[in-house]
Amino acid sequence: MKGTAILYHDEHKVTILENVEHSVFEEMKDQCGDKHCRCHIENKVIDFGAVSPVLWHEDEVDWDYGY
Repeated sequence: MKGTAILYHDEHKVTILENVEHSVFEEMKDQCGDKHCRCHIENKVIDFGAVSPVLWHEDEVDWDYGY
């Protein structure tokens, strides 16, 4: 199952990842609150730094709707 992962960083920064496997989201969620949130995306290890909390939205977000 794929969906959208929403990562919250310090200083009110947000990272939104679309088309993410739920297993990758679980990998990120397990590292929530750590100094480094690392996960495997497209055969690469990506370090998002410290994130908290991590949210999941099944499927894609309709950006035209006004989220």
